[in-house]
Amino acid sequence: GESGCGKSMTARAILNMIPKPGKITNGEIIYHRRVKNDVASQLDDIIDLTKVDPDGKIIRQIRGGEIGMIFQEPMSSLTPVYTAGTHIDEAVGLHHLIPLQKVGDQIGEQVKAHRKVTKEESRVIAIDMLRRVGIPKPEERVDSYPHQLSGGQRQRVMIAVALSCEPAMLIADEPTTALDVSIEAQILDIMRDLQETANMSIMFITHNLGVIASMAEEIVVMYMGKAVEEGKTLEIFQNPKHPYTQALLRSIPRLSRKKSSGRLATISGMVPDPFNLPTGCVFHPRCPMFMPGRCDKVAPKRGKVGEDHFASCLLYEEA
Repeated sequence: GESGCGKSMTARAILNMIPKPGKITNGEIIYHRRVKNDVASQLDDIIDLTKVDPDGKIIRQIRGGEIGMIFQEPMSSLTPVYTAGTHIDEAVGLHHLIPLQKVGDQIGEQVKAHRKVTKEESRVIAIDMLRRVGIPKPEERVDSYPHQLSGGQRQRVMIAVALSCEPAMLIADEPTTALDVSIEAQILDIMRDLQETANMSIMFITHNLGVIASMAEEIVVMYMGKAVEEGKTLEIFQNPKHPYTQALLRSIPRLSRKKSSGRLATISGMVPDPFNLPTGCVFHPRCPMFMPGRCDKVAPKRGKVGEDHFASCLLYEEA
């Protein structure tokens, strides 16, 4: 979805980290918390994360320890006074890499907060994590400060921090936005490899449809805080149902596309003010399939439009 559609806020809600004065007022977020001591039977402890104390022990165990997160603009989240190792060592509650601390120390603090290890063991883990995310000479880089690292290396440190406590799930909030395409491709390869080796789920948040095509098995398209279409990746790309999804896909530049007007396809209009949303379907002021008297009056419901494929559009509802 476009900027401001609620992608990051949805991710923060999972970890009960909605910025104040915002709060969760309705609904539920069901988390199947794996019982780590019973891996053979894969028993789950089912928790509604909206009911958990946002400052309590349970959510502190989950944040970082079970669900890791790479925040937007991760390169500016590195704390300058911390080394790479310290960053991975840093407690997950801080959620920032510190500029004057070695990155290795920052990794180690994270590890010690969620895993019962000594300082020496945490340093070994920090070096191993830096190696796994593809940083050359990790034994040296573990003592480096963020300003001594390139943008791609700082991005890798943030991934190492998020993965250092072996979470069952990683939330990656536009982790490659500020990187050039070659570094972005390397980061995506690393994330795919780590996902397979660690048996980890990834929620990848982005507005880049090319990245989604290469990373995702399932897609949720959001618009103004609502999930307007959900389905398998191939199905969404080959058979999009919601007019917003169709417009997003049309806007992708393609070398194979024949020249017509000489202009790139765009979505008309602007994202509406969230404090003054349109009545009916929130997309209707920009929709090329707008039905007067219906789309501006009736809010669409989520409906099945295919096998494991859902859309919220009045085109697929009976009048």
